[in-house]
Amino acid sequence: MHQERDGPGKQCCTPGVRSGSLGPGKPVGGRASDPWKSRCIPVSGGETLVGTRHPELPLDGEGPPRKVRLRPFSVDPYCVTNEWFAKFVDSTGYVTDAERYGWSLVFWSFTDPQGSYQRVAQTPWWCKVDGAMWARPNGPVSTLDGLADHPVTHVSWNDATAFAQWAEARLPTEAEWERAARGDMSDAIYPWGGDEPTDEKPLCNIWQGEFPQANTATDGFEATAPVASFAANSIGIFNMVGNVWEWCADTFMIRSQRKAARLRNAASRANGDRLAKGGSYLCHKSYCYRYRIAARTGLSADSSAGHIGFRLVV
Repeated sequence: MHQERDGPGKQCCTPGVRSGSLGPGKPVGGRASDPWKSRCIPVSGGETLVGTRHPELPLDGEGPPRKVRLRPFSVDPYCVTNEWFAKFVDSTGYVTDAERYGWSLVFWSFTDPQGSYQRVAQTPWWCKVDGAMWARPNGPVSTLDGLADHPVTHVSWNDATAFAQWAEARLPTEAEWERAARGDMSDAIYPWGGDEPTDEKPLCNIWQGEFPQANTATDGFEATAPVASFAANSIGIFNMVGNVWEWCADTFMIRSQRKAARLRNAASRANGDRLAKGGSYLCHKSYCYRYRIAARTGLSADSSAGHIGFRLVV
């Protein structure tokens, strides 16, 4: 995947996988006949800004901001859970990309310490684990016990799109995602406003401690948290930053005429990269400062890992 070149602490904790280097009711859901759409949060249409005037990672294409006109839409306040994804698989027999490839990426501290794993070259905390997939998030001997209401992980953009079609919904565009994340605050850095999370006062599910060696888990979670954890934003949406990266409908592109951006866009087109937003439980300001609303990354459409999920809009 794309790696930043603008100084230390700027690489993304998210690896490329296949094409790169090695609340309102119970948050479950189902098809359109199930009540999940009734919990969706309506978001007004009109003109909105995407991006920021103060990009922290300019090579990611965080700025300058651009105006986009949106039609009204509704967004699920929760990411898709393991329980809901299991309903999809039971109903359709769907096989995810991770299952077809036979492996996915697991963060080093969640792997079997007796195992030997191939590491991703530029992000060596990621291990290629045979048999890792949505129902076995840490490998063949792991289960989803106690994780029914956690966001599903090890799902690719292809998998998320297939689920959305089954649920008679879709993935959000980047503009919709940012509009929903900011809620009633048009210039918010985070869904709750401008307060910076710290190791002592985490406000979302991100890393506390020294990445990637030591996670103090001050927020109570070493990995994913239940989808209704932490405070909702001003319009009632949970965990739009931290917890898991969320796939969006867009192709990953950088709107710039700079040579570096043109080269990145060419690589993105060749790789089939799709956009993900929000950061994850592995983000930390010292290394991957991507738990801001304007932050973004690109991954190939068949990528999967233990910190990538999604939510739906209608």
